[in-house]
Amino acid sequence: MGNVVSSHLNESRRKMIEARTTEVLEKFHEVFKKQYPVAIFNVVRLELEGGGGTQSQLLHRKDPLAGHTIFSGSLFQYLEENRKWRSRFVFVPNTYTIELFESKAAHEQRLQPKLSINCAGYKALTSMEEYLELMSSSLPGLKAKASGVSFIKYPTQFPLILWHPYARHHYFCVGTEKEQKKWHAVLQDCIRHSNNGLSEEKSVETPAFVDSIRRYRQAKGHYGTWVMMCGTPGQILANLVMETLHPELRDAIGPRLRGKMEQRQRNWMLVSDAVYKQVLSRTNKDFKSMVDNCELENETLAVKLRGHMDMLITSKEHIVGKIKAHVMPKVEQLLRTNVQPYISSILEALMEPTSRGFSEVRDVFVKEVVEVNKNSLNGGGKEKLGEQLERLSMLAFHPVKMQSCYEQMEKLNLEGLQQRFDVPSPSVFVSRAQILMREQMDNAVYTFEQLLQQSLESQGEADLCKSIEKCQERVLKKYDYDSSTVRKKFFREALLQIIIPYMLRELAPSCTEGLHRFQDLIFQDSSHVLLVENMYEDVVLQSVCKDILTAVKEAAVQRRHNLYRDSIILTNSDPNLHLLEETPPVDWGSKFGADDPDGSVDSRADGKGLKGRRRQVVSMIQLEGLPISYESCQEVPGVDLIPEEDGEVSGYNEEDAEVDEEDLGQYPSLKSPDSVNEIRDLINPVVEVVLPVHEENLEDGASETESTDGTFTAEDGLPEEVTHVTTVVDDGAKKLSREKSSARSIMDELVGSRKQERKLEEEAAIQEAIEEMELAVQGEDEDKDSEQIAESDSESQPLATDCSSRNDSGFQSPTNEREAGLIANGPTAEDKSADPVGEELLVV
Repeated sequence: MGNVVSSHLNESRRKMIEARTTEVLEKFHEVFKKQYPVAIFNVVRLELEGGGGTQSQLLHRKDPLAGHTIFSGSLFQYLEENRKWRSRFVFVPNTYTIELFESKAAHEQRLQPKLSINCAGYKALTSMEEYLELMSSSLPGLKAKASGVSFIKYPTQFPLILWHPYARHHYFCVGTEKEQKKWHAVLQDCIRHSNNGLSEEKSVETPAFVDSIRRYRQAKGHYGTWVMMCGTPGQILANLVMETLHPELRDAIGPRLRGKMEQRQRNWMLVSDAVYKQVLSRTNKDFKSMVDNCELENETLAVKLRGHMDMLITSKEHIVGKIKAHVMPKVEQLLRTNVQPYISSILEALMEPTSRGFSEVRDVFVKEVVEVNKNSLNGGGKEKLGEQLERLSMLAFHPVKMQSCYEQMEKLNLEGLQQRFDVPSPSVFVSRAQILMREQMDNAVYTFEQLLQQSLESQGEADLCKSIEKCQERVLKKYDYDSSTVRKKFFREALLQIIIPYMLRELAPSCTEGLHRFQDLIFQDSSHVLLVENMYEDVVLQSVCKDILTAVKEAAVQRRHNLYRDSIILTNSDPNLHLLEETPPVDWGSKFGADDPDGSVDSRADGKGLKGRRRQVVSMIQLEGLPISYESCQEVPGVDLIPEEDGEVSGYNEEDAEVDEEDLGQYPSLKSPDSVNEIRDLINPVVEVVLPVHEENLEDGASETESTDGTFTAEDGLPEEVTHVTTVVDDGAKKLSREKSSARSIMDELVGSRKQERKLEEEAAIQEAIEEMELAVQGEDEDKDSEQIAESDSESQPLATDCSSRNDSGFQSPTNEREAGLIANGPTAEDKSADPVGEELLVV
């Protein structure tokens, strides 16, 4: 792998990559330096003029994931270094970074993870068809068929792939479809959270960065929403560099790659990952220095702006009026012909899946609260109630339970509109709506918790069921209002994201050329906060805002979308409710005496969480379909235990519960035999059969081995050669028989001679069955010579997996069904009164 990267990324090419990265960052820095003062001006103006939307009715939790982790479990990872599959323990903290450890013990010992994955920009795939389709577009001239052979051979038919256009791909697999769905939901949640990485708390840095990215790409001719606007600022800048560098390197390196199609794709992926790492390390370092320089230059700018805000606003309005007179005729013409006829259809396409998603959030919340209420009605106890309330508190961050809500938004279809308005993908709108769903769910749950806590403090636990119902009704009213407000804001922002780039692209040839003359109307001391290009975009935005607001208001009148009209203002029925936002979250486990509901503790917790422990949002997922839990990466999964792509996982039952770790010891080990005797035992399997023996035979006290020739049919249907029959009398059985002799004699005297006669008859029948079975085994193939026996022994036989659990029906003869039934099934209830002991038949 290293040779492939080093051969195509020599020193000269690395210097070229560094030079291109520097060029992009320098140009971006110039744009960022202009937009930073403008962002400060907008923040100061908003502070002085006030404003903002309607007040939220639901409470907001400041740090919802404090003291919690998201998920942990085990799966198989493909290691490209040696092209092998290894078991990995996966841990997802509340930062949503995927950490892979060699084993669970390594995680508990606080060792460094083998790999940490920041999921920003990735896609979670569950089929090779999707992956090969994306790989086909990575190199020109390479079109991998959906049914083609990949350079990875999956041991199961349930793959999980993390795909990135520039960075390294990661390959995993699990044993069952159920686990695949769970893992896929977790991976999607990690991607969703990582893509939403820009902090809204940075009121100056974030708007300045977003506007700078957009203007830089517009200068290159790229309008519209950028799908790689995801992750941290350093990652976004790396994507910005790779947007132009990646195609250039692909054209230069692609034709020089050698090997089959699959190998060339793999080699190109390794080269691309090496380039991305080099660029990312540079962008992370440079962006920090950009922000530090801008903060230092504009340290006192906010103070100056507050003293001259009136003059600056008047000057800006004067220049905006001039720009309107210049561009509005062309803007209005474009609106009438190409924008207004399509606003309602765009809005309808957005509203249908979004409204269904928020409605599903409401239904999931109600379902979970009803489950809590059932516990109080059925007398489940305080501990059970505490566990349910603890799980309810993390409902918004449970990717599996929230998946039904997220799936509604994934049905968004902008086909047709995407081509007209140059929308590359609806994934940006899908991800944003899903984040809003999660926020609204958490707000509803947190408000319910605070109201219930308040009710319990004032009224006690006398009528808990009625208190829960009242709190639920109050929360639902607030949720309906807040979700309507959030959706209408989302619709307005989405329409602007679709329409404004389209209008700027269409107006650019005719309107942008004459804008430079308006720069002369701006005073020199205010030219750094009043930019003509910003004011021009404000004019275009204001021109379409009226039509968008009108369309959203008309949609709110339609009852099927469950939107409140803007004229309806929900008065705050709980004036003191928002005071509860400052109170700490309720620890239901401590309040009702319940332990950690998932029993899951992060050993790396530093004691800052609840009770010094980190509760896990999603209960641990075990590999239900695999009979062995591979905790060590040294244990390689065998072909029999991990089937090929077309095979099924053996022994899996969809109705089986999750396997506990302590229950996994019952499965056989995959270790190789260490001694000659062990190898012989594998070649000549030993079958142990427990047979009833009369107590009088115990006095002999010795095991007997008799040579014999014969075969028997094993459980798998293959004939096994019988060479010896050894009778083993267990010492423990003899001791037990002696201890019980006195008690049995007393019992015999009590039950009388009739019981004794019945016992003797039953023992005689059992002894007769044993003798007939031995004669049947010895009577077959007595004249087989030693050469045939040796040849038979040398033949490969299937390995015995667990002799102790093998069904003994292989010894059954059609002529002795009754006797063989007694042998295979053991004595009946009446037979047990004879206290038979074990006799082992060893086939060696």
